[in-house]
Amino acid sequence: MTLLTYQVFKTVVDMGSFHKAADILGLTPSAISHAISAMEKELGFSVLTRSKSGIAMTNAGEQLLPYVNAVLNSDESLQQIIAELNGLKQGKVKIGVFSSICTSWLPEILQSFRRKYEGITIEVFQGTYDEVYYWIKNSVVDLGFLSVSSTRDIPIEPLYRDPLLCVLPKGLKKSGSYMDIEEMRCYQFVTQRESTDADIQKFLKENHLQIQSNYHVVDDLSTVALVAKGFGICLMPELVMRDIPYEVDCYRIRPEASRIIGIAALNPGFMAPAVRSMYHHILSHYQEDCFKNREDR
Repeated sequence: MTLLTYQVFKTVVDMGSFHKAADILGLTPSAISHAISAMEKELGFSVLTRSKSGIAMTNAGEQLLPYVNAVLNSDESLQQIIAELNGLKQGKVKIGVFSSICTSWLPEILQSFRRKYEGITIEVFQGTYDEVYYWIKNSVVDLGFLSVSSTRDIPIEPLYRDPLLCVLPKGLKKSGSYMDIEEMRCYQFVTQRESTDADIQKFLKENHLQIQSNYHVVDDLSTVALVAKGFGICLMPELVMRDIPYEVDCYRIRPEASRIIGIAALNPGFMAPAVRSMYHHILSHYQEDCFKNREDR
């Protein structure tokens, strides 16, 4: 099989359509169909199912996809190294981000990196912790921002300690500058999926806080909107609250807790030149002093 075959397979999977894949790759739909059929014949099994509702991967196709991604990424790395040897700074970097990084850090990262490396293209994928983990693990992205508690077996370089806050409707708490765990037990919570707020779920479990909640939402903005309207309280990282437009009160919590944000890569020791440039750009601009040179302290 050729690199074009792998690219055809990946593009069909990404787009969910032979016709859309053909448009992107500059081929005819019949050429796309022929490439997939030839691939399946050579493999000895089907990688896609075709139906009126669209295209889907078979179980074998799902198992094959990470390896196809790895082959395509290796070719991209090779092309970048060749360009680097020729004195050119070019290539593509694919980054996975979660919501608060997307709104707080990403615009500045993109702008400052682009000023330094005009020839490098950046592709961004936004999702939950679980989605970013999956994208890194399966070579969909080169780098990803994750919470240290959600990185599992992927190497991560810590960047930033983000305190957890207790968020209340405006004026609900009449005194004090902290919200302790016993006070929290008295309120109903607005909660998110565990894949979205793993650090908050970890804090609740460690402190044996059995919360009451009728509201299970996905994104930060929806969570705080419900709190602002008096439907409960929530825990939220401080970084998230910088961009929230709703009028709420935020308190530090006792016991204190934080999420640690880091930049993760499947193999930090083997990166394409463009990816390595982005990785070190992020470290130099966003890694707090407390996480630098940890081995020497």
